[in-house]
Amino acid sequence: MAAPVLSAKKYLFKTCEQASFCRRNRAYADLADSRGAAWDPPYVIDPSTVAFDSGVLQGTIVKTVTDSTGAPNNVEFPFQLVFLESGSARFVVDEKQRVESPIPGFPESLTQRRYNEASKWAVTGDLTPDIGAVESTTDDERKSAVYRVRYGPDGHFEAIVQAKPLQIRFYRDGEPHVILNDRGLFNMDQYRPKPTEMDESKFEDELDVKDMWEENFGGKEDKKPKGPESIALDVTFPGYEHVFGIPEHADQFSLRETRGGDGNHDEPYRLFNVDIFEYEVNSPMAMYGAIPFMQAHKKGSSVAIFWANGAETWIDITKTKPNPEAFGIRKSTQTHWISESGIIDVYILLGPDPSSVYQQYGLLTGFTSLPPIYALGYHQCRWNYNSEEDVLEVDANFDSYDIPYDAIWLDIEYTDGKKYFTWLKSMFPTPEKMMQALDKRKRKLVTIIDPHIKKESGYKVYEGLSKNELALKTDNGEEFNGWCWPGESAWIDTFNPKAVEYWKEQFKSGKYCGHENNLLIWNDMNEPSVFNGPEVSAPRDTIHYGNWEHRDIHNIYGMTFVNATVQAMQARQPRQRPFVLTRSFFAGSQRLGAVWTGDNAATWDYLRIVTPMLLSHSVAGFSFVGADVGGFFGNPTSELLTRWYQAGAFYPFFRGHAHIESKRREPWLPGEPYTSLIRTAIRMRYQLLPSIYTAFHRASFDGVPIIRPLFLLAPDNEDALGIDDQFFFGETGLLVKPIVQEGAMSTEIYLPDEEIYYDYLDQTIYQGIGYKNIEAPLEKIPILARGGHILVRRDRHRRSATLMSHDPLTLVVHLDKTGDAAGVLYLDDGETTSYSRGAYLYRFFIFNVQDNILRSRSMQASSASNKSFEKSIDDVRIEKIIVVGMDTDKLKTNHAVEAFQDRKSWTTDIHITEATDRKASVVTVRDPKIFVTGDWSIQF
Repeated sequence: MAAPVLSAKKYLFKTCEQASFCRRNRAYADLADSRGAAWDPPYVIDPSTVAFDSGVLQGTIVKTVTDSTGAPNNVEFPFQLVFLESGSARFVVDEKQRVESPIPGFPESLTQRRYNEASKWAVTGDLTPDIGAVESTTDDERKSAVYRVRYGPDGHFEAIVQAKPLQIRFYRDGEPHVILNDRGLFNMDQYRPKPTEMDESKFEDELDVKDMWEENFGGKEDKKPKGPESIALDVTFPGYEHVFGIPEHADQFSLRETRGGDGNHDEPYRLFNVDIFEYEVNSPMAMYGAIPFMQAHKKGSSVAIFWANGAETWIDITKTKPNPEAFGIRKSTQTHWISESGIIDVYILLGPDPSSVYQQYGLLTGFTSLPPIYALGYHQCRWNYNSEEDVLEVDANFDSYDIPYDAIWLDIEYTDGKKYFTWLKSMFPTPEKMMQALDKRKRKLVTIIDPHIKKESGYKVYEGLSKNELALKTDNGEEFNGWCWPGESAWIDTFNPKAVEYWKEQFKSGKYCGHENNLLIWNDMNEPSVFNGPEVSAPRDTIHYGNWEHRDIHNIYGMTFVNATVQAMQARQPRQRPFVLTRSFFAGSQRLGAVWTGDNAATWDYLRIVTPMLLSHSVAGFSFVGADVGGFFGNPTSELLTRWYQAGAFYPFFRGHAHIESKRREPWLPGEPYTSLIRTAIRMRYQLLPSIYTAFHRASFDGVPIIRPLFLLAPDNEDALGIDDQFFFGETGLLVKPIVQEGAMSTEIYLPDEEIYYDYLDQTIYQGIGYKNIEAPLEKIPILARGGHILVRRDRHRRSATLMSHDPLTLVVHLDKTGDAAGVLYLDDGETTSYSRGAYLYRFFIFNVQDNILRSRSMQASSASNKSFEKSIDDVRIEKIIVVGMDTDKLKTNHAVEAFQDRKSWTTDIHITEATDRKASVVTVRDPKIFVTGDWSIQF
């Protein structure tokens, strides 16, 4: 049966041409390009204002314009270039007249300042200037209005600021890596009142005055009471041909050019959170989330920028050579960032390598929060499970078919008339009893709670929201009402601290879902989605707490809503780690929970696009990401469903989900052989949970993602930079290649380095840079294990992740080409916050070919909390050790190894599978009788 063909309703969403500020700034770029070396932009730094002190270079950028009489007039934009203790740099530009004394005629209902709080929401790190930064400007440079500052670790970074033409170049070890305003596209719309007559001849400084003070799209008027206030800046990455990030887009990982040409886009990438049901693949269109972070990578170097702006943003990308005829010279990537409002607030991260970039970004916006272990299991969802009986029958069937899972989800139909915090009593008469039944199997219930609150008399959640004026407001100060699932609704304004407190009240234990502790939350529709609003969202001139327009904070709203929900769940269960899934997100949302890629479809194209999308999220700091397994819309074939589960087992967030009109597709419904294959994939996920949890622990303190691009492990292989259909998985060394082609029996996996690789399932050896053909019939997931890694598994089958906490462990050692390997294991109680007080176990494993010894050592300082936790798991054994690729000659005469722990030693038997021409040897130590909590060694 042919799958339905889906495409976004493009007429609902703006193009750059239809967004006047994007159109104007693109035209500005075209003008600059057309004039070439003769381009003389109207922005310069006034040298008399420049000063450096305590890690901050500041001054004033002056824009020369003509007033209505034709006389020249200067508009001042104060700037700061701040060199942070973290090693990053921050460039901030504001508008002087918006900061100083009141402007006559400025709308009284709005804050006069440009919106300057995006960093307040996104950034949690220390923004303290580095007093160790040193100005090193020479006298000749100062005469030429050029300023030089050394900063960063050991002074390896340098910024050179040029007054005219305005330009800032960032160097590392003498080589330029990031250039701001390289093409002179810096632009800021200054405030000016709307003229009484729109005589275009009086706007000789403007290329296009259409729609500057009001705009209409799709029959919806945007009044723009503050007039035009866009900002723009070009950023060049010299010598970098590949850039990544700026999720969310359903496109390839290495971002395309956006000015046309073969295989490129004609539109800029857009960041504007929208409810884009039936989204297109291979498109720069806006989606549900926005992280304005871009990484550039080349051989020997990684750098990045973070554009801290919550308004609608467009990014143009072009790639050029200094000399188009030159052979062998790397292209440079030129980007043009355009936002509707706010200040320029951009962070520059100079690496030098991918891991350093991720850590630097995490030190700014926060790291992925360590999720509870059950959140990393399999989640079963659809729109909708219809009753308590339905929920419990699905739950029982997972046990009947011996398939583990951790949470069952309820979409909007569980509520009474789409009123959140209520239950449809005819279908869910005793929700607490249902939750208790799930809890007996250590499983969770997830309920959906969205930000739209039904406007209905007698509905207490709405009445309290309205009475206390905690909802989004119209431009005239009235409560904003729009349409969503319940019909006419109000939207909680979670920028308001009082609204957050009100939200916390709704989740109180005993008030919602009784006192049950197995409640998890799903925040959907939080872009926000407004069915009758412009672009299916809130009007831009609606007002939030602080008298900010929605246009200023649009991309941040979804994160503030999740933030309120997380705080509410923390208040409900203070010692427990909450789990909240969100659809909308911004930079910093990774601190709060998980995200998924929204409403995809049951086709091979949508399965194919998941991997590059997850990679894009991951490098932009959001590691806890997944996609609807099976596709949300439509009905997958049994083959597609099976392949999707095989891929989904390696998504950081693993959930099956389907539309209300899709057929039921729980894992047992396809029948054999598919059910068994799906069961195998889900069980593999649970088997790898110790290693997955360990990877999340690392992401929680240094930002290295779970889904890892090839360049993270092979940073000098530039041929691998465009490969986005395979990835490394956590700390395991597993190289995963999802099958995304119908009827495939084999696939090509690219090896990015000269390390030895083993087929994870049958130990076939592969080596040498390039593509290798791997058999991949339906029953096989193509996975290669990179030599040099030790991964940890739990091989006992359980109903849920929580029930595995005392199960024994298996170590799988894949030796590298020199015969060595290493790995780590992190364990804690999997649920509470006690790990933050030292209650965890962190072990380092190393196999050294020189003495053929496998050792385990602690990686943490001893503490009372640590000792208490280790005592609680002192029954956890290492039940098996599997070593792949060992020279077995010395073991042939003595099929035993010697184990050492707690000053005792003993021998234990081993089983040897000899190497063949293509397959590696496997040495298995069965029940070595060692425990995970202490130091130990195995002498082979």
